[in-house]
Amino acid sequence: MSHVVKFVVDGATFFVNGFWSYAGCAPEADPRTEHLPMVKNPLPVMAILGAYLYFALSLGPRLMKHREPFNLKKIMLFYNAAQVIWCSFLIRECVRLGWGWSLNWTCMPLGDSREQVDYEIALAVWLYFILKIVDLLDTVFMVLRKNFHQISFLHVYHHTGMVCAIWFAVKVIPGAHHTFLGFINCFVHCFLYAYYFISLLVPSVKSAWWKKYITLVQLVQFGMIALHELLPFIITNCAVDRRISGPLLAQNLFMFALFSEFYFRKYVQLGHKNKKN
Repeated sequence: MSHVVKFVVDGATFFVNGFWSYAGCAPEADPRTEHLPMVKNPLPVMAILGAYLYFALSLGPRLMKHREPFNLKKIMLFYNAAQVIWCSFLIRECVRLGWGWSLNWTCMPLGDSREQVDYEIALAVWLYFILKIVDLLDTVFMVLRKNFHQISFLHVYHHTGMVCAIWFAVKVIPGAHHTFLGFINCFVHCFLYAYYFISLLVPSVKSAWWKKYITLVQLVQFGMIALHELLPFIITNCAVDRRISGPLLAQNLFMFALFSEFYFRKYVQLGHKNKKN
């Protein structure tokens, strides 16, 4: 029990220390990213998320209550195409900078090297962070199109949590083992936003029989990331920081549970009801 308490306390201390480098109290902050926009302190990100939550959960629905839904087809076609291109670029960068050749897939601790490639990796992690902020537009479009039923706890929690987690990653661990999360997530989002793009052009795709497999791919994603973050706990002498792996493991197991519940409710229960009718 004492080992568990020590792990939790050390982890909490590590995360708190990663926040306030501009105040001179963040020894864990990584110098390879401190110069990048919105990294030095969390206030800009907190402001963005505060505005996002206020608009998505309060202001937006009230503004749209007596208005017709906006027609955002052209904007969303551009947005979805941009998402696929952005994710494809980051996949290319992941392969080029390490996951295709130099990184250890099972245990890859973050070093303190200051080579050019290390700064390129850190920049790729920052670009992934910016992408997660751009992802918040998903919810904005839902509000403006009055698709309020899509703004579930799962949706809002996932988008908000990703911005927080990746900001911390940019600040403290911009590279190595934990970038596997972004690598896999970009693959999934390529398929996801390609589907959104096609569904705008061919609305009948929304009821296609294979749509449920998109959720299954997301479930596989969370399972793979959870397994990858479990490895530092089971591989002897693996120097990957468990204070990072522990929360990421718990988070992805939680997301797996939430998406499993969604899949069961959307496709299993509803499928049985449709068969009965």
